[in-house]
Order: sequence, then structure tokens, then C-alpha cells
Amino acid sequence: MSIFLAQTLLKKFSGKGIVPDHFVGSEYFLLAVAIGAGLTVIIATVTGFPISTTHALTGAIIGCGFAAAGPHLNFSALGKGFVLPLLLSPVLAMTVAGSLYVFFHGARIALGLKKEWCVCIGEGERVIAVPQPNSLLALRAVSLPSHLTVDEVENCRERYGGHFLGFTSQQVVDAAHFLSAGTVSLARGLNDTPKIVALLLLWKAFDIRWGFAAVATTIAVGGLLSARRVAETMSHKITTMNHGQGFTANLTTAILVVLASLFGLPVSTTHVSVGSLFGIGLTTGKANLGTINAIVLSWLITLPCAAVVGGAFYWLTHFLRS
Repeated sequence: MSIFLAQTLLKKFSGKGIVPDHFVGSEYFLLAVAIGAGLTVIIATVTGFPISTTHALTGAIIGCGFAAAGPHLNFSALGKGFVLPLLLSPVLAMTVAGSLYVFFHGARIALGLKKEWCVCIGEGERVIAVPQPNSLLALRAVSLPSHLTVDEVENCRERYGGHFLGFTSQQVVDAAHFLSAGTVSLARGLNDTPKIVALLLLWKAFDIRWGFAAVATTIAVGGLLSARRVAETMSHKITTMNHGQGFTANLTTAILVVLASLFGLPVSTTHVSVGSLFGIGLTTGKANLGTINAIVLSWLITLPCAAVVGGAFYWLTHFLRS
């Protein structure tokens, strides 16, 4: 689908209009951009920080472009075409996700779909100090009698009560959540694939017809092998969510990223999805500000890190060829 729907992104991430054309067509320039962005994303993935591939590619293009062209880098096109959409997209996602959540929450109440309550039954344990010979202190876990706890379902398992169109409300929410997650995957492929294929477009050793397939396959394999740490951060550490809130964040991400891809705006799927989670967390009052601050810091580091790595590699290859 990226071949037909995201042609503008394909052109933008080739580097044309940012650095002089004779540098853009260089295999060494393209390789340096790929290495700068790739190493940055790999480091972030291993450490569990959800940074943006788009952000890393932009940084690598800047670093390699500055190393190659110096003052001839087109900073005006860079600011309007890349930096501005990257800065505004997470803020827009926060606003849309928060607003959608308020709307869906009000609609649920208006339809009489209420959250269920639960009764938790189980044994508890208490650690007590037990004096022992030849020791200052020893601890022992003592089981307590079974007890009842009446609590909100979110502390056991939150479910929605009632029926909608002949199905239970929980079945409808679960199905919508699952489908919205698939839509986000489609949006990511639509948005990210042309940006990476753009590097192959000018490298004559590659056939562009296979470039899209190779990049899409590699994205899928990378997600299966290395996505767990980043997924854990996004799913559990930014904010606590139920299925309805997860659906809202997914829907926001999918709509904004697909629209941006169609109009050729280089937004980041990661920035938009994390921004959506920020919006949900701030609206519900359950946002983990410590995690949010760490993620924002990693975003600030991404661009200069990719720029330094990409620029250094380009300079090294240029030095070795001299």
C-alpha cells in the first residue's frame, strides 16, 4: 500500500531538497544515513525506550548532510518539512486522544454501560520479625486467614457490563481493541516503509520493486524479535489502561498517522502513539510522569545522537577514500 499511498514520503526521505543532489545520489551518503539511524534505534530498542525511527532518520540526514555539504544544508526546508510536523504531532495526539476518551466515556454512561465490581477472595501474607539464636534479626512469612476484599474491577479484572447490538459490551470492546491494534500496525507500515525504502530508491544496486517487500519483512521480523521491552513500556509504564482506553489510544494513532501519510507529512508513529497514551493518562489522572519525562528526554537525545553517528560514519568513509 505504501507504493501507492505514500509517494510523497518516499521523495522527502531521499534527502532531496535538503542536501545537494550530487551528495544524495552517493552510496556512501545513503549508507551513512542508514547506519546512523539504525544504530540509534537499536540502542533505544535494547534499553526499552520508544523513540522514533522517523526522528532517527531525520537526525541522520542532518548529520550526514552537514558532514557532506556543510553550510549548503537547506535548513529552511528541514524545519518546515520535518521538524515542525515531528514537534506538533505528539501534542495533537494528546489533545485528540484526551478528547475522544471524554466523548467515549460520556457515551458509555449515556448508554447505561457501567463498569462491574468484583469480590476478591484469597489468602494474604505478612512478614514478621522472629528472634533467632546467633542472629540480629530473622524474618518469616506468616499466612493469614482467607479474607474478602470488595474493590473496583480494575484492581481484579475490569469488565464492562450490559449488552450492545446483541453482544456483551465486553465482547464489543475487546473486538474493537483488537481491530484498532491491527489498524495501528497498518498505519505504521504505511508510514515507516517508504521512509526506509527512500534510501534504497537512489541506490542503483537495489531493485525498488523488492525494496518495499524487504523493508516490510524486516520491520515485521524486528518487531517479533525485539519489541517486548518497548511494548512493555508503552503498555504498562506510561499509564494504566483498560481495554476501552487502549482502543481510544489506538484509534487516535491510526487516524492521525494514516492521514499524515496520505498528505506526505513526516510524523512519527511512535510519537503519535505515545502522545495518545500521554493524553489518556493525563485525562484519567493516572499518567506516570517519571516514565513520561524519561521518554521525552530520549526523544530529545535521538536526533543529535543519530546526527553524530551518521555524520561520523560519512566523514570516516570520506577520509578513507581520500
